[in-house]
Amino acid sequence: MTDTVSVPSNAQITGQVLFYTRPEPLNREQHGHLALKHMERPFAFAASAHVVPLTVTEFAPASLSFPIIFAGEQKNPLAVMGVQQGENLYISAEGDVTPDAYLPAYIRRFPFVLADDSAQGRMIVCIERGAPMLAEAGGDVPLFNNGEPTEYTQNAINFCNDFETERRRTESFVQLLKELDLFEMRTAQYTPRLPDGSMGEPQKVAEYHSVSEQKLNALPAEKFLELRQNGALAAIYAQLLSTLALEKLYARALVRRNAEAQGQAANSNTLN
Repeated sequence: MTDTVSVPSNAQITGQVLFYTRPEPLNREQHGHLALKHMERPFAFAASAHVVPLTVTEFAPASLSFPIIFAGEQKNPLAVMGVQQGENLYISAEGDVTPDAYLPAYIRRFPFVLADDSAQGRMIVCIERGAPMLAEAGGDVPLFNNGEPTEYTQNAINFCNDFETERRRTESFVQLLKELDLFEMRTAQYTPRLPDGSMGEPQKVAEYHSVSEQKLNALPAEKFLELRQNGALAAIYAQLLSTLALEKLYARALVRRNAEAQGQAANSNTLN
């Protein structure tokens, strides 16, 4: 069950969620005066996230932009948006988003989120009180009008509900892969290009979980057919294809490093 506007401000929400440091249960009494202000670059909050949670229905469009991996014991799917912690190669510190890159729903739902109300055993809609796009006064889009959620707020609530549905579907998808023993550990390697144009020695970047194409092909015919019929097979192939984007990700990192080095050199020459 999901609730909002009537939820008391002291509802006990639990857990830590990426990007959210001051989540508050959304209600008319506490947030009736708030509005969202227009920001040309609203996604700067995600500039330091090198991995972002992804739902299974996003695998296909996300695979065109960046690698998709499964992380941790729970094998949570993640979009890899950077090669080192604290840096997103698709979103700049100023909030510029690479035009042709897919933007995960996890980012797009901000500053709204669903959270567990441990006291009542339900999901409640929350808002990140520290979000830069929230305004006490003079905002462009009010959250409430005469005590009722505005169309924008209701759309945001619906988006959160849909996201939760997809999150649960993703859990079922991952559980199915576990039951079929389709995971394997992989090592991400990067082969740098040297100044003379030759290729250097491969460098280990990280280890991650991925679907094993060998295990997939070894499945009994009836299991393979089941994956095709329930839609899981398309997501599996999207994840496998996405790992080919690792080299593109490393190249993007190199471009940024070169740009930073050139900027530092230019600043140094200016000071001198």
